[in-house]
Amino acid sequence: MTVQRVPTAVPADGPAPAPAGRGTGPVLPEPRGDLSAQVIGVLKGGERVPVPPSTAAVDPYGDDLQLALYVLYELHYRGFEGVDDRHEWNADLLRVRTGLEDHFLAALREDVPRAGGGAGAVLDALLVEPVGHDPRSVSHYLAERGELRQLREYAALRSLYHLKEADPHVWVIPRLRGRAKAAMAAIEFDEFGAGRAEDVHAQLFADLLADLGLDPVYGRYLDAAPAQALATVNLMSLLGLHRALRGALVGHFASVEITSPPGSRRLAEAMRRAGAGPAAQRFYDEHVEADAVHEQVVRHEVVAGLLADEPALEADIVFGVEATGVVEDRLAEHLLTAWRNDGTALRRPLRDGSGGVAAGGVVADGGGARRSPPRRDGRAGRAGRRGGPPTGR
Repeated sequence: MTVQRVPTAVPADGPAPAPAGRGTGPVLPEPRGDLSAQVIGVLKGGERVPVPPSTAAVDPYGDDLQLALYVLYELHYRGFEGVDDRHEWNADLLRVRTGLEDHFLAALREDVPRAGGGAGAVLDALLVEPVGHDPRSVSHYLAERGELRQLREYAALRSLYHLKEADPHVWVIPRLRGRAKAAMAAIEFDEFGAGRAEDVHAQLFADLLADLGLDPVYGRYLDAAPAQALATVNLMSLLGLHRALRGALVGHFASVEITSPPGSRRLAEAMRRAGAGPAAQRFYDEHVEADAVHEQVVRHEVVAGLLADEPALEADIVFGVEATGVVEDRLAEHLLTAWRNDGTALRRPLRDGSGGVAAGGVVADGGGARRSPPRRDGRAGRAGRRGGPPTGR
């Protein structure tokens, strides 16, 4: 990647005041390649800003691109410790992000199923649960045979989203109106604890992490998370930050809410079977109950309301549902392959309670090589196939 030097401007009336907000976010992660190294280098205070790179030879689902995107998106959430908050709107970094987003989005559009059907048919299919055990489902695996160490790994990698649960979806609210906006705001009110800080879903997940002996600090497990996990969070940020993709974000949100209750029920069973504490169980029990209501509201008010206002967005809603399936299928494949081979699905194995490496500490492949997800020919039974956006399926 070539770079260009950006001149430092000093105002005529003296140096600019020190930027606010330092020290409020997680620490910057370790780079995973040239792209992420350049981005992280800029944020560490270097004077060189990357020229938008050619991404033709870059794996859109690989560690380097996904980490670079994740870091750039995190500037819109809590930022990073020691990083100037003004980088959120650094025009050069935004140009770099655009190139990475375009490459990721093009891969998603290539990989979504080509089967026809409108939003109603796609959402109806999400309600179909497989009969018996689904070998492609993470929540089925964990409920039936998952070990505590695997539940801890699952919680660690899902913490990248759940510690900011619902935040990416808030961006769509000002882009909706009327019925869809009112319903979306009502669901988000529940996600944020209905006015009670202790019931904010992100706080409930922090309690789950602590219950499992994990660190509840925001962003703690970024370095351990494989590319497949980063992609699930990056998809939400991508759709949320672009008004042009508002329909796709609604589709993503609908997929999450519709599939959450059965997956959460299985994960709650897994926590109980493995002897996890009450806080770990409560998080998923809460989602069984709350999302059963949200599923009805999102289908009949948010999606139906948006289609009534903007019927041309139906294809985007379908894309949001299907793109969620693509990234979740890739994550599920990675997790199940690692666990069935008695390995860890994380890039860095977790420590057990005594400070040692937990059992099964052989690090699985980080997923740098691109592998196309299995194509889905039909609609029936798809709900059980995915890793579960994001509360498990």
